[in-house]
Amino acid sequence: METGKKFYIETFGCQMNEFDSGRLVFILEGNGFIRTENINYADMVIINTCSVRKKAENRLYGHIGNLKILKNKNPGLIICIGGCTAQSLRDKIQKDFPFVDIVFGTANISSFLPILEKRLKTGRIICDTTGIEMTRTINGHTDKRKTENCKEMLQSIPECNENNYLDSSGTDGFKSLIPVTVGCNNFCSYCIVPYVRGSERSVACYAVLNKIKKLVECHGVVEVTLLGQNVNSYGMDFKTRQYIGSESKKRRKCMNFAQLLDSVAAVNGLKRIRFMTSHPKDFSDDIIKVISENKNICKHIHLPLQAGSDKILTLMNRKYLIKDYISLYEKIKTIMPDCAITTDIIVGFPGEEEADFLKTLDTVKILRFNRAFTFIYSPRQGTAAEKLEDKVIFSEKKKWFSELVRVQNRISFEENAFLVGKKFEVLVEGNDKKEKGLLKGRLENNNIVHFYSDNPGKNFGKFVFVKITGSKTFYLNGEMAGK
Repeated sequence: METGKKFYIETFGCQMNEFDSGRLVFILEGNGFIRTENINYADMVIINTCSVRKKAENRLYGHIGNLKILKNKNPGLIICIGGCTAQSLRDKIQKDFPFVDIVFGTANISSFLPILEKRLKTGRIICDTTGIEMTRTINGHTDKRKTENCKEMLQSIPECNENNYLDSSGTDGFKSLIPVTVGCNNFCSYCIVPYVRGSERSVACYAVLNKIKKLVECHGVVEVTLLGQNVNSYGMDFKTRQYIGSESKKRRKCMNFAQLLDSVAAVNGLKRIRFMTSHPKDFSDDIIKVISENKNICKHIHLPLQAGSDKILTLMNRKYLIKDYISLYEKIKTIMPDCAITTDIIVGFPGEEEADFLKTLDTVKILRFNRAFTFIYSPRQGTAAEKLEDKVIFSEKKKWFSELVRVQNRISFEENAFLVGKKFEVLVEGNDKKEKGLLKGRLENNNIVHFYSDNPGKNFGKFVFVKITGSKTFYLNGEMAGK
């Protein structure tokens, strides 16, 4: 495909997927392709998929139907399906959707151009979900999955000699996503991630720090989010690798997440640091200490609970009990009373009974999360939970789900109401899409606030002070205020 051709990219799923899409955009634009926001103008369409829940897969299948219509209108259109669903369901995609030109996996971002060239030269459908093989035994599971080299992953972010730090490469000019771990070793029984992302690999501390320093110094980035399926276990895999010479010394600078977080916080000019996601079993006292002692580490922790019943937590293979979670929660709140804690909860897991659900509901009422991302369990092919007997009918699960959402929404509204009348420093992220002159910003605790400005354009990527004037369940209203 000659340079100047247009491509359209759409991303389903998590922030790691957003980062991967950014890498694809950077690679393509660096080789003469032009991004378009209108799918009808595209010569190539890329869909980066998610398979964590069935809903995301169904969204893809509905989308593919529309792509077939586009392909009929434009037979030369190249359709590419990538990401986690492509990794796990490559054969199904090939069989059910023969008009798809390229299927590529989570470990094939860096090799996307050669894959595209092969499709154009041969005219054949190309399916490539291979990567670099890393064989390990983790929690009794032998993982021979092919996975991408972490160094290659960071190399696809532009350095200082680039003219622009692309929006699509994980930043909108002032915020950036930085993966510090890829893959997962936990094998929670409901989760597909270890099977589509491979075993956990940590990005070297010096590589993370160098990248962040360049983003701050050369591109004006003021906020970074450190990404990983379980950032708290950062560096654990270093012990199983062999390094020599200066490489070994560089690696030893940060052997755990607390050390990495502390080092990132020391980067001059970096105003805000976020991270996600955390696993409660690996959330150490050292991490809490580092967060509390550094002003530029946001006092917001996303700490997935998943269930409030020990029986269900055990079936989920979460490796902690509810007393452990509550103890950690209380420890965080004792040291940082204003720290916002959000969570994930799954309802209707196989084996869950009403008594188990009520324990989850009671936990939510006691802990009063600032926000909870709630889901009805959906089985993932190949996971341990898929084999568990599920006796609860869907209508009952839906009833539990509705009650959980009702309770949590009330708590979220009440917690937001406590902020009315207070003044906060806000990072302006952009215009509100619905109303002219209305800006959208984010508090340190991750709350969204909407407020007016006479000159909204000049505030993008800047910190301003906003007084909270009203609260809703999912956002705040405010007005600009002096320091």
